[in-house]
Amino acid sequence: MSSPHTVPLEPAPHVAPTPALSLAIIGAGPAGLSLALQAAAALPKARITVFDARSASKDISGDARTLALSLGTVQELQRMGVWDAIEQAGQTAPIREVHVSQQQPTVLWPGAQQPEVRITAQEQGVPRLGVVCSYGTLVAPLQKAWEAATAAEPHRLAMRFDTPVRGFKPLGPEGVEIDADIAERFDLAVVAEGGVFSEQAKLQWPRGVSHDYNQTAWVGQVLLDDSGARGTAFERFTPSGPAALLPLPDGPIEPGGPVGRRAALVWCVNAADDPVLELTPAQRLTLLNTVFHPDAGQLLAMSPLKAFPLGLNAHRKLVEDGAVVRIGNAAQTMHPVAGQGFNLGMRDVHELLAALKAETLAPPAGTPGVLQADATARASRVQHALRRFERRRQPDRWALLATTDFLARSFTWPAPILATARGLGLGAVQALGPVKRLVARSMMFGWR
Repeated sequence: MSSPHTVPLEPAPHVAPTPALSLAIIGAGPAGLSLALQAAAALPKARITVFDARSASKDISGDARTLALSLGTVQELQRMGVWDAIEQAGQTAPIREVHVSQQQPTVLWPGAQQPEVRITAQEQGVPRLGVVCSYGTLVAPLQKAWEAATAAEPHRLAMRFDTPVRGFKPLGPEGVEIDADIAERFDLAVVAEGGVFSEQAKLQWPRGVSHDYNQTAWVGQVLLDDSGARGTAFERFTPSGPAALLPLPDGPIEPGGPVGRRAALVWCVNAADDPVLELTPAQRLTLLNTVFHPDAGQLLAMSPLKAFPLGLNAHRKLVEDGAVVRIGNAAQTMHPVAGQGFNLGMRDVHELLAALKAETLAPPAGTPGVLQADATARASRVQHALRRFERRRQPDRWALLATTDFLARSFTWPAPILATARGLGLGAVQALGPVKRLVARSMMFGWR
């Protein structure tokens, strides 16, 4: 018989388990696959689906588009466990020095040698400033790793090739509905497929900003003699626009051609007065040999060049309708003058994952160790993560967008005045150690 002082215990209230976070990633490029792989490890209960319009049978490894990876991006790939596979392909080249100069003389410069900026890995205390590789060399190992992950956990991870996403329908606290063959609901959709400037819908404020620079980027590969420094990325400001040489591993610039020291070429010129368009290959090579700093060496041969229009296309906000997030080129397409477009997208990935991990895995206030099961409360936590992501990413992205936009527009200004101002700026960066270290750090890790 129970004591009169005994109080019957009420049964503990049942707390339903929180449904796993459902995440859709649109685009199986390097940013999308990097997010998928890291999210699968950091959010072990999340349901993650990657959508891509390309065929599963397409061999992406041969895509020769050149990417410059900053040191921060390389470190991220190392943490993901895919860097060894990327290096084993034998198609990567380290950047050990960055050399920036301009073709026009700086008339007020007091020194005998024209101003320039040289940033080396040795002076920054790092093994390399970055790495150059092809798009296929990067994406193929990422895709292989994601396919292995989906095979190991098919109940929560999926790869949907041949499946273009046609649209999104916001569902409020219920997340977002994706139109991809059939309608599917997810808590969050991440758009990681942006394309190039000429293919993108142009933005108007307040949605975003668009600007056609009326410049053309001619891209290809060049073969150089052995007099130039290996592992050096050269950037040269010319009256028509910036030109860059990025180191590549030795090899031919065309199938069956001679093997030698190679570099990827990005040659930006005024589209209205294009000095490259009407030239023969031999004439282009002759002209290009007058462009770069002598330390680059003599250019011996050039591959066929492809032309791409250049412009700025940047969304003002990274999060739309509370459940659609844009990263990488889907969020911002910029001028290649700084070579940081892909690295900016990888920093988007890093911050989005950090925010999701902190907000969706941490116990809610007042209920230590227990996740809220209420759908509305859970959606609120996802919203909090997205606000944190937007807040942390905006300073870095707008600083880089403003810098590249300023440099790209500057080539339309009166050349004598601009050349002097830019040359003095290069000289100041080289002479002022703290400023140079700040520039180097932003180049390796972004403005954070």
